[in-house]
Amino acid sequence: MSVQTEGTDTAGEPVVHKAGAPSPPRDEARETKTSHARRSAAPYLLLLPALLATLVLLGWPLVKNGMLSFQNLNPRQLILHLTEWNGVDNYKEVLTGSDFWHVVERSIVFTAANVVLTMVFGTLTGLLLARLGRKMRLLLMLGLVLAWAMPTVAATTVYQWLFAQRFGVVNWVLDKLGWHSMADHNWLGTQFSTFSVVTLLIVWQSIPFVAINLYAATTTIPKELYEAASLDGAGAWKSFTSVTFPFLRPFLYATTFLEVIWIFKAFTQIFAMNEGGPDRLTETLPIYAFVEGVGNQHFGMGAAISFLTILVLLVITSYYLRMVLKQEEDEL
Repeated sequence: MSVQTEGTDTAGEPVVHKAGAPSPPRDEARETKTSHARRSAAPYLLLLPALLATLVLLGWPLVKNGMLSFQNLNPRQLILHLTEWNGVDNYKEVLTGSDFWHVVERSIVFTAANVVLTMVFGTLTGLLLARLGRKMRLLLMLGLVLAWAMPTVAATTVYQWLFAQRFGVVNWVLDKLGWHSMADHNWLGTQFSTFSVVTLLIVWQSIPFVAINLYAATTTIPKELYEAASLDGAGAWKSFTSVTFPFLRPFLYATTFLEVIWIFKAFTQIFAMNEGGPDRLTETLPIYAFVEGVGNQHFGMGAAISFLTILVLLVITSYYLRMVLKQEEDEL
């Protein structure tokens, strides 16, 4: 049995409400709240497949690698299916040895040199793209894309041919130009020359990413700002420092951050070029972990080194991010 109540509206006419029936404003509020909740949850639902894939493809192997780093796992244990836990012995052996710290220092210097060269030449190439005409820009971008798309192993093989000791193109050109002592030069015979070839390869492969993305960033700069700067008497350098660089600064920060990660974990170029030689003098942390783990068949040791490699990379990237944030706070 429903109960009815009477009232009057603004015009004085009687209005009848049924007891227990929700008023129209309450229905609208409920629908608005539900719609807002759905909109709030939509981004998380879209991210859910990617998060699940990351947990399965990255999280689980990371957990297994962490467990492996606390084990003594050699061919004997693999054959007999034994699990021998040795606590933190692998980490103690790595951290107390001098080889690990030499490799860490070498990896940091190698990464810093490659990142600086990549960002400098990539930025200059990107600014050149913004200056060129349509046809020349298209031609240069095509070359950059081809260099970027070239498989890493194939690119390393080409550089091995270029710098080969007996039949390399580089030695032949230098001999024809008058440097006859370079006719039979072994570019992979010393630490410095090997790193020079690897650095040239990595920078050559990394420049297209920086250049093309920087050119894309320059297209977002309003032309009116350049016109205003020219009216104020600003030259090319002043326009760059006052207009171009402030707009490109966030891009440069983000790109440098990515380059630090990509170059620090570079493996294929160094290993395929000379397997970390000569005399293991060009081993970086990824190469060192592979040689100690797979090469020497001490898999627990290799897992411990790989985990320490991740920690070193986290320290480097966090230090860089801290500098960037501090600089942005000072500018504000």
